[in-house]
Amino acid sequence: MTALSLAEAAVAVLACADPAGKVQATLRTAALWQSGAIDRVGSAAPPDHPGRPAQPEILPPNKMRRRGTGGVAGRVALLHALAHIEFNAIDLAWDIVARFTAHDLPKGFYDDWVLVAQQEAEHFQALEALLLVLGSGYGALPAHGGLWQAADKTATDLRARLAIVPMTLEARALDTAPVSIAKLDDAATIAVLSKIVAEEVDHVAAGVRWFDFLCARDGCDPATTFQALVRAHFPKGLKRPFNTEARGRADMPAGYYEPLAAAEQ
Repeated sequence: MTALSLAEAAVAVLACADPAGKVQATLRTAALWQSGAIDRVGSAAPPDHPGRPAQPEILPPNKMRRRGTGGVAGRVALLHALAHIEFNAIDLAWDIVARFTAHDLPKGFYDDWVLVAQQEAEHFQALEALLLVLGSGYGALPAHGGLWQAADKTATDLRARLAIVPMTLEARALDTAPVSIAKLDDAATIAVLSKIVAEEVDHVAAGVRWFDFLCARDGCDPATTFQALVRAHFPKGLKRPFNTEARGRADMPAGYYEPLAAAEQ
């Protein structure tokens, strides 16, 4: 058994700035938890901002160039943007593990988010491998910090964190990924992105599962609670089209998100 608790190990991963080090620490911590070598959740205060490498340069979302899939440059831009999302997703998973330990949650909650962290690290590894084949790598292009802004805004509310990160932002990736994949003609890239999308369905499902658990425990309606939280963060509504098939596989009913569709659409 290790002396570290899961929360302490999660905070150590969050503090790591080196991408390769963060990935390896994630995979090691996940294996220790899954084997029982780490056997208690414990508690530890996560940092306000996780460790980050000097590159990529972080720009506001509205300063980012539109990415495409055409040619080598377009594929590099797409893969780099996705790698940055997965790098942030590693930290989002560990943050939810460490930040909300006072909520009296079942072990299954931690099992789910440790597995999410592990898979996000594997996604990052696979995307960076594709970038290296193309003569690039993570940090070569600018990126934005929008995902971690969502973490900041939901740092004190677990239901809001679940509603905004897995159930809205990750669910949106299920909506957009098939369009991006359809534009590709590289078998290796298509295989990696298809595997990522399949596992992201499970990540959205974990968000739905624990959001519904909290609503049931607190005696509130999950659909209306979800809608109120999303409207508070996205007052203009959610963009169509929705990938209802993938969202359905994530056990997310259309009645949760359809009322949030942007009026102009």
